[in-house]
Amino acid sequence: MAEEIESAEASPVVTIRTRGLSKAYAIYESPAQRLKQLLWPGKRKFHDEFVALRDVDLEVYKGETVGIVGRNGSGKSTLLNLVCGTLEATAGDLEVSGHLAPILTLGAGFDPEFTGRENVLMNAAIIGLSRTEIDQRLKSIADFAGIGDFFDRAVKSYSSGMYARLAFAVAI
Repeated sequence: MAEEIESAEASPVVTIRTRGLSKAYAIYESPAQRLKQLLWPGKRKFHDEFVALRDVDLEVYKGETVGIVGRNGSGKSTLLNLVCGTLEATAGDLEVSGHLAPILTLGAGFDPEFTGRENVLMNAAIIGLSRTEIDQRLKSIADFAGIGDFFDRAVKSYSSGMYARLAFAVAI
């Protein structure tokens, strides 16, 4: 009996395991391209692909505390959303033992269909900034957000970190 207990203590329990976990998003130039892809799925790709997460292997053991660290847009929130089941992986395996209680919601109030730029302009207009004030602040907001070309893409294509970074840039 003592040997069984000692053996159980020696082998930690894996609660989260990923092998080759990947997530890619289709980036469409227009709604028409999205419609073409739906109508003719086997013909050709009518979109570019953005790989948010590529071939992640991870093991988290029961009782272990893990920090996910990386640059803005590097896939941290995507990984957490995959583990929590709010996103479906493009490739790879994911095993989760037990129950997870994620806290991943951001409430910046942006319109997901608008680009980052359009959301900044809308927010500025709502708080009563003049066109001159908006023009003076727009570049610094875009630079601070640090989301590059995504500033001119629909917010719905952003990672949670990119979304939060834009919201913070607007707030300050």
